[in-house]
Amino acid sequence: MPWTATGTSCYTKSGMILCRNDYIRLFGNSGACSACGQSIPASELVMRAQGNVYHLKCFTCSTCRNRLVPGDRFHYINGSLFCEHDRPTALINGHLNSLQSNPLLPDQKVC
Repeated sequence: MPWTATGTSCYTKSGMILCRNDYIRLFGNSGACSACGQSIPASELVMRAQGNVYHLKCFTCSTCRNRLVPGDRFHYINGSLFCEHDRPTALINGHLNSLQSNPLLPDQKVC
């Protein structure tokens, strides 16, 4: 695809030139971790959930604070991450609407 097909805006980070879509895919809208707000270096591995980007160390359960790693089941509800053990009771009972949950399946894997 020619460069002009992606638009005229581009972003740079750590020597990379990226279109808007690739920048957001790699670093989120701000280039900052959704949990701690600190910048994420371009070379750092990240975790993603619902369009948010996290440092590996910041991708943790909101209740027990244990790190979520690739392969772990998790739930993303109203901006918070929960491990399988600490998922809200309403989710277990099937009352997703009361939590205004994002439509993420309970067996969603960590990216």
